[in-house]
Amino acid sequence: MLEVCRCGFGSLAFMGMMGGMAAACRPAAKPASPKDVLDQLAKTPHFVPKAKNVIFLYMDGGVSQVDSFDPKPRLEKENGQDPKFKVDATQFNDNGKILMSPWKFKQYGECGMAVSELFPHIATCVDDLALIRSMVSNFPEHTNANYFLHTGSGLQGRPSMGAWINYGLGTDNSNLPGYVVLDGGLIPPGGVDNFKNGFLPADYQASIMKAGDEPVANINPYDAEGRPQREKLDFIRAMDLSRLGDVGAVDAVEAAISNYELAYRMQSSVPELTEFDAESVATKRLYGLFSDDPNTRNYGAQCLMARRLVERGVRFVELTCPMVGRGVDRWDQHSNLKDGHERNAHAVDQPIAGLLKDLKSRGLLEETLVVWTGEFGRTPFAQGSDGRDHNPSAFSMWMAGAGIKGGTIYGQTDDYGYRVVENPVSIHDLHATILHLLGVDHFHLTYHFGGRDFRLTDVHGHVVKAVLS
Repeated sequence: MLEVCRCGFGSLAFMGMMGGMAAACRPAAKPASPKDVLDQLAKTPHFVPKAKNVIFLYMDGGVSQVDSFDPKPRLEKENGQDPKFKVDATQFNDNGKILMSPWKFKQYGECGMAVSELFPHIATCVDDLALIRSMVSNFPEHTNANYFLHTGSGLQGRPSMGAWINYGLGTDNSNLPGYVVLDGGLIPPGGVDNFKNGFLPADYQASIMKAGDEPVANINPYDAEGRPQREKLDFIRAMDLSRLGDVGAVDAVEAAISNYELAYRMQSSVPELTEFDAESVATKRLYGLFSDDPNTRNYGAQCLMARRLVERGVRFVELTCPMVGRGVDRWDQHSNLKDGHERNAHAVDQPIAGLLKDLKSRGLLEETLVVWTGEFGRTPFAQGSDGRDHNPSAFSMWMAGAGIKGGTIYGQTDDYGYRVVENPVSIHDLHATILHLLGVDHFHLTYHFGGRDFRLTDVHGHVVKAVLS
């Protein structure tokens, strides 16, 4: 009612009651409407949060759990034999013999967490990780599984997790978006709809950037002086406002105005964001920026950019994978498992460990949640002779940072790493846990659309309290 009647006499009384809060909702260049005030009131955590920001390290393609964080000695004993268990239908149904891991595992840290040779750098951080070995997904195919991981639905068109968090909490820096995706070179199957706002207003979708000299196209203003550009934006805003309510949804017009204003403010804030020259040589080395591997340098720049973004108040940052070489399709090794997983691991291992250590040394890990996961796992038997097919029935992921109980191992798979046998964790549970750490009750972060209230976790989801400190 307040939104519909915001141009009536009721709005005057409402604005008077809200006092100065209205002016704080938007930059001075755009006076706040009653809707802005309501939006700002909605962006209050339901309880005291442990985390202020999220860095989401998306391992596109599906990392093999039995080759990374879930060692299974039985695979070595039965290597080359036919599976002694019921095999579910797989993506390509080209199922071969049991395939042992090509990599050895060792225990690390005070917690004794087992990590494969693929991740020697991340292995040094295990006492800060909460490893979940019992993740499950509802979808065995990349596109649907990606939508499910990012939006809580296997169908295209729902708001992404980052958009929900941006909608619920906003950003702590009005000159930068609340939700940023760093494009490392590979947009996952399903495309940018993995990062979209869905039915939420358009200003909650991801801003896609690159970690480099020009992270956003046209970031440099055409006008040498700020005044002409400001006048142009004011004119565009006046024209948009004159049509408010006449064309399409009110939210669509207001989102367009908001996005124009944000783009204007980003022209002053983004160039400073990418000035890596201000970072010490030791910090650059920590992230792998001097590596001989260009893919390590690529991902290291993303990780350093992510730290700089959360330092500046960006609420949700997602990193995507680099293109590690011809014939290597992300973490999706249906053949040539050893070469593909080693290339991908070498690209991300040092930068991720550098990110965790850098955040911790700066005191930022206490308020930043770091999440590492793919969309599903891989089979313990071969596809063909030297690959692994998709496996949504079991995979591993980990979290670190704000509110996480480091050195924790939760859940268990069977002796082959094929199916979860203890404490299954769904994607909805993961979303509920992330929101909980941000101070948001996933039951109450809702948006009315199509006749009902929607939420990220739909009608599902439980907080995984065992991994929380």
